[in-house]
Amino acid sequence: MFKEDLLKGKRILVTGGGTGLGKTMTRGFLEVGAEVIICGRRKTVVDETAEELMKETGGKVSTYQIDIRNADAIEEMMDDIWQGGPLDSLVNNAAGNFLSRTEDLSSRAFDAIANIVFHGTFYMTNACGKRWIAGGHKGNVLSIVTTWVWNGSAYVVPSAMSKAGVTAMTQGLAVEWGPKGIRLNAIAPGPFPTEGAWARLRPTGSYGDKLPGKGTDQIPLRRDGKHPELANLATFMMADECSYINGEVIAIDGGQWLNSAGNYGQLDQLTDDDWIGIRDQIKSANAQDKLQRG
Repeated sequence: MFKEDLLKGKRILVTGGGTGLGKTMTRGFLEVGAEVIICGRRKTVVDETAEELMKETGGKVSTYQIDIRNADAIEEMMDDIWQGGPLDSLVNNAAGNFLSRTEDLSSRAFDAIANIVFHGTFYMTNACGKRWIAGGHKGNVLSIVTTWVWNGSAYVVPSAMSKAGVTAMTQGLAVEWGPKGIRLNAIAPGPFPTEGAWARLRPTGSYGDKLPGKGTDQIPLRRDGKHPELANLATFMMADECSYINGEVIAIDGGQWLNSAGNYGQLDQLTDDDWIGIRDQIKSANAQDKLQRG
């Protein structure tokens, strides 16, 4: 749907770009001429994704292994990236989330989400922003949030709080940095199935039928999102032709949140045993991730 050279000459950094929606958006940017840098905690994953997408699209992909909870590591990465010239855009995609009753959360569990989504997103954004300002460059930041930023959500409170904070940052900096030629926007996706997120947000078991979002009855368009649809919206937001859009949060959820709020309120039907089963599945998914990271 876009001209082939829409993003030609653009350098875009995508956090969490090795898997899921980050990988999908990276592919979309490459297909219209951008050079993309992807970063993530697992070096093998981002390297394999880069190789796959370069073969698939003929574009250029660079990789960095980084934990975005570490502000100093981000500064070092940005210094290295800027050696090849300033970025044009940043996509804040890296995130974490899982289902839990809030009273069951430890401070470490809360921080596991908040440190990535809230702190990490700010660290990345500010690292780019201050370099754009110092160099007199225009910049573009696109953050991936959720529809919960408008109404909150039970059972994913750390994520809802953190994503709401990212939205506040987006709106505040759109005003503060707009005069400097830097614009900030966000996308709020509905259900776009990914392996990593679904392992923590769509557990299976005897409680499966009680979980919202197992079907599509609450989505007016009666289907989940398709990954290329999200990539199309992200590509649209990257283009200079859309550079008058600033400070917006755009939902792409088939109308779900207007119909059902798109959150997890229905989990009040779960029993204590259900929650134990969900917690065990999430622990298993986390252990598998640690194993893959070596």
